[in-house]
Amino acid sequence: MENLRIATAQFENASGDKAYNLAMIRQLSEKAAQQGAQVVAFHECSVTGYTFARHLSKEQMLALAEYIPGGDSIQTLTQIARDYDIVVLAGLFEKDQQDRLFKAYVCVGKDGLIAKYRKLHPFINPHLLPGDQYVVFELFGWKCGILICYDNNVIENVRATALLGADVIFMPHVTMGTPSPRPGAGFVDPVLWENRETDPTSVRLEFDGMKGRAWLMKWLPARAYDNGVYVVFSNPIGMDDDQLKNGCSMIIDPFGDVIAECRQLGNEVITATCNPEKLQLAGGHRYRNARRPDLYRDILGQAHTAEQKVVWLKPDDTFTS
Repeated sequence: MENLRIATAQFENASGDKAYNLAMIRQLSEKAAQQGAQVVAFHECSVTGYTFARHLSKEQMLALAEYIPGGDSIQTLTQIARDYDIVVLAGLFEKDQQDRLFKAYVCVGKDGLIAKYRKLHPFINPHLLPGDQYVVFELFGWKCGILICYDNNVIENVRATALLGADVIFMPHVTMGTPSPRPGAGFVDPVLWENRETDPTSVRLEFDGMKGRAWLMKWLPARAYDNGVYVVFSNPIGMDDDQLKNGCSMIIDPFGDVIAECRQLGNEVITATCNPEKLQLAGGHRYRNARRPDLYRDILGQAHTAEQKVVWLKPDDTFTS
């Protein structure tokens, strides 16, 4: 394998406004290509917006969602990829011919859809169904996987994707700035975002503290380090519906080191070089080789009923009729 240039982006999406969001994806894809990136990754539901979907009925979700690959957004992403000779990864809501709804993330090249992944642990809308498989695909000789937001909190998902051969795992999110039982968590006041030009310090303190980056750094580098993979983390910045998100889109190498990170208080894209030699040198590669599945095969595979609770998402936040 040769070095791979990957970009990760952050931008303030508009709820339900695909034309605007795709225009931002186009603009940042062009910038990524100018930086020499071969691939650019955007956040979860970057095409559609995310948090506002907690209020939508099934009929409204079906109107927002698209068929993949037949939908208009895939065609637009394909044109963006073709115009700038870059592979684009972005997220949207998907529907199928049976009117089932999924949270999808796609990888699109100049010839169309390369890969599609459905979130395994969706929760933002009660009408979304969970995906049922991992996805590993090839880009420029590298094997790549996708896990969306909450999927990465279940560490078995990351290990399984790595064991399927992934060298790079794309981890699109809409996260941080939400309440949780952990100390220091909570919403970030939107007023700080409104005042970011006159008072960048106050919003940066919230973005970098335990409501944001400090929490992220507790676990995200470990996913890369333990599995010996590159992690491409993408997250929106600014208002997503009524919640303020802090960006921090970053790329982490197999040693668990941040090698590129968006730090602007606004839309940004940044590119890093992924070096294949690191995949073999990293401790995670050796640890995976040292595994003894005979010890824990039955433990990890024992029957279990999944229970997923999202503290900040209250019952009255979702459309239930």
